[in-house]
Amino acid sequence: MTVHFIGAGPGAADLITLRGHRLLGAAPVCLYAGSLVPAELLAACPPGARLVDTANLTLDEIIAEMVAATGRGEDVARLHSGDPSVFSAVAEQMRRLDAAGVPYDVTPGVPAFAAAAATLGREFTVPEVAQTVILTRTAERATAMPPGEDLATLGRSRATMVLHLAVQRIDAVVAELTGNYGADCPVAVVARASRPDELVVRGTLADIAARVKEAGIKRTAVIVVGAALTAGQFPDSHLYSADRCRS
Repeated sequence: MTVHFIGAGPGAADLITLRGHRLLGAAPVCLYAGSLVPAELLAACPPGARLVDTANLTLDEIIAEMVAATGRGEDVARLHSGDPSVFSAVAEQMRRLDAAGVPYDVTPGVPAFAAAAATLGREFTVPEVAQTVILTRTAERATAMPPGEDLATLGRSRATMVLHLAVQRIDAVVAELTGNYGADCPVAVVARASRPDELVVRGTLADIAARVKEAGIKRTAVIVVGAALTAGQFPDSHLYSADRCRS
């Protein structure tokens, strides 16, 4: 029996992958984060499935549910918001399942930064403007950041930066990034991307903090910083150039 880690996507129930939806519909046990995973997805679970909201459970309690289910001969669907590869706390679950001898696999999902880009109608990698995307967060009330991964250091590249779990520290984010990006650098904050109640606030590093506070955004949001957000004058990509050798 297997624990299936499934990326549930950024919020809209129809952004789960076909594979994820199929696995969800076949697993007699589903563990999900009730505050982040859309309730509509649970309708895909089999009739009579055991549904466990993990929002208030400890890691030990979550692993105990998985081990007990697989011990009964049942597959487990473990739903994570977004994509399991970033900021999902999957690594420590895998480590414990390895120790317990429980097999698992991972089905990717649409990450929050991709949903934010879609909402904004922007590409985060624009020719000769930005070709790197940094996905990061801040450390307040969370695990400490490794040395060299502070915003001031990461910001030296002036790459497109997407910050998760940071909107409550918008003032500190602005203070740490302004020196490298400049006060006039465009910023967008996307809350609840892809959901019916999504909210977008646009501005610059000079005014985004005030705009976010005025909008009342306090959680479930990503902050996007970089010139790619407003770039209009840039060369066409070489990918489709008539001069590109295609032989």
